[in-house]
Amino acid sequence: MPDAIAGTPGLTARLLRMAIVLGALWAMPAQAQARDASGAAATAAAPAARHFLVGTIDGRDTVLVNGQIAATGRYPERAELAAWLKLKAAETPALAKSSCCCGGNCRTEVNVAAEKSLARFLEAPSRFLFFTGKGGVGKTSLACASAIALADGGKRVLLVSTDPASNLDEVLGARLQGRPTEIPGVAGLQALNIDPEAAARAYREKLVGPYRGKLPEAVVRSMEEQLSGACTMEIAAFDEFSRLLGEPDATAEFDHVIFDTAPTGHTLRLMTLPSAWTGFLDTNTTGNSCLGPLAGLEKQRVIYENAVAALADGQRTTLVLVSRAQKAALDEAERTSGELAAIGVRNQRLILNGLFKASDSDPVALALEGRGTRALTASAKFLARLPVTEVPLRAHNLVGLAAVRALVQDGKGLPPTPGQAAQALSLPPLESLTELVDDFAQVGRGVIMTMGKGGVGKTTVAAAIATELARRGFKVHLSTTDPAAHVAAAAGQIEGLQVSRIDPYEETRGYVEQVMATSGKDLDASGRALLEEDLRSPCTEEIAVFRAFARVVAEGAGGFVVLDTAPTGHTLLLLDATEAYHREVARKASEMPEEVRNLLPRLRDPAFTRVLLVTLPEATPVHEAGALQEDLRRARIEPFAWVINQSFAQSGSRDPLLVARGRSEAPYIREVVEKLSKRTALVPWVADEPAGPEKLRQLFRETSRDRGISAVCQVKRERGFQL
Repeated sequence: MPDAIAGTPGLTARLLRMAIVLGALWAMPAQAQARDASGAAATAAAPAARHFLVGTIDGRDTVLVNGQIAATGRYPERAELAAWLKLKAAETPALAKSSCCCGGNCRTEVNVAAEKSLARFLEAPSRFLFFTGKGGVGKTSLACASAIALADGGKRVLLVSTDPASNLDEVLGARLQGRPTEIPGVAGLQALNIDPEAAARAYREKLVGPYRGKLPEAVVRSMEEQLSGACTMEIAAFDEFSRLLGEPDATAEFDHVIFDTAPTGHTLRLMTLPSAWTGFLDTNTTGNSCLGPLAGLEKQRVIYENAVAALADGQRTTLVLVSRAQKAALDEAERTSGELAAIGVRNQRLILNGLFKASDSDPVALALEGRGTRALTASAKFLARLPVTEVPLRAHNLVGLAAVRALVQDGKGLPPTPGQAAQALSLPPLESLTELVDDFAQVGRGVIMTMGKGGVGKTTVAAAIATELARRGFKVHLSTTDPAAHVAAAAGQIEGLQVSRIDPYEETRGYVEQVMATSGKDLDASGRALLEEDLRSPCTEEIAVFRAFARVVAEGAGGFVVLDTAPTGHTLLLLDATEAYHREVARKASEMPEEVRNLLPRLRDPAFTRVLLVTLPEATPVHEAGALQEDLRRARIEPFAWVINQSFAQSGSRDPLLVARGRSEAPYIREVVEKLSKRTALVPWVADEPAGPEKLRQLFRETSRDRGISAVCQVKRERGFQL
């Protein structure tokens, strides 16, 4: 090790031993070594000792501290070293690698960064790449960057979005359709969006068209009506997805096909659909299904089987799990990895996006770095199982070809604009989350729904509102329709708060049992067999989840219901299903439960339901939330307010990169306040992970109205509200 390190004043013996061990790790990455000594020179020649173990697990460089995996496949960061030794990061000296105990043969930090870079991964990728992960982790940016890099390298690339809320258009700066479209400025790259509505129209016509003019018009209209729900949209999108994956001629002209998939819950469902529908075809013997005549499906059987085979072929397909250095995102990536491996998708890679290292002792920057370090350390066993690519945090939004290209070229994106630091940051007047909750408390009951793009913090905002209302003495039910949400972990436990999740499996099982006990009660054996077969269709889950959603919303008549809804695309499908069911219920009101009959009127009643559009102060989340607002208004649902979450503009950070990010937020904050929202609350980025009742309180700023909270609650009690 360098003399400067060995002679650092105040360096503890533990720190010295760790520095020596790291030197051994850099020098001999492929060997198992254990060393301990009082100085660098002695350590270089000493036999193995037992204080620390440096070696390889599954061929990956690994550091263990006190018997636990602390770092794998990378050099430990300064903040990690400080955490292990219980020192302040600012007091922990950086470990120079220019001269070391091995005579200068160590790998340099630059070389390690290059080995783990996105550019290195793209040197020899498989033909099919699926980018997936929790909402907001950067799947679209990385999928676009990968597609552009491969096309710039002379490959012919097709980029496909299967997300109902795709934002490929905005990132690439081109208007996309349901067929491959050339991207200006990127020779060799074409892209398309699988539009669920357009796919559903084409799918309906494919099934119904042959019967026009051959069957009575009333029968044809009935067929169209049966194929008009959200379930058909999903299956139609699946049909197009399977065609691209399982029909060789569909993508024969391309060297690579990259799928920018939807947030994790939707992706899991999409990826299991080929197997689910292949199995359904194998067991369906009557010719009936929710998709129409079985004869129409039989024509697709070979394509479906080819899609299943392509997914399971590690030579052709790579699942790229994208995550941030955040516990929830890493947990979701690990769960997705296991579930997709179980259906045969085993060639997997992890991309850690937005990694951040503090440049000085700025408290906010150190907190951000430390939070990431703790999350990575907690997931070390999972990280050790997969090859890992690392992408640093960038200072700006990744929108436009230049910004996306730069992400692959240097890993950081475009540099901050010169002179940014000297610019004064001016923001319009903004409310706090406290003021919104004050207004909710005055009413004393109702439904609060958080909506927005995946990864904007809907779950955190929903949990914060629910726990704050419970703290004020109200009965609150916090629930979610998001298959990938973590409301229980976010909210923790507090008196007066009930936490639940609309579980598709449990809801489907309960719904099937109910239907068999009622509709199937008086059927003969063949009739029950037909009903059971129809209920085995994956579309049954859509109906079951919808009914559960209506049931939870109905509870808002007697208390608070806070609903953490799924990411935008799924939410839109859910609301479309609501509209479709409402039309159906209007014709057959006596056959539906009361909560289902009243669902749409309740959602449209601003005194009963308050919709919060949650966004980040970035281009895509803001514009996607704006599009969602227009869709809600077409359904006659008016949002109550917008919440701009995780803002660095008011975090107080001095770190240059975070200051630049804060300044880049200002145009989008102004756009929300001045053009999109009637009320806007801003929630700054907070140092401690906002999980659990106490940590969630960081999201609430003190206002002059807080002093009257106790008085308001007292008035409510006096008026007979149950608090």
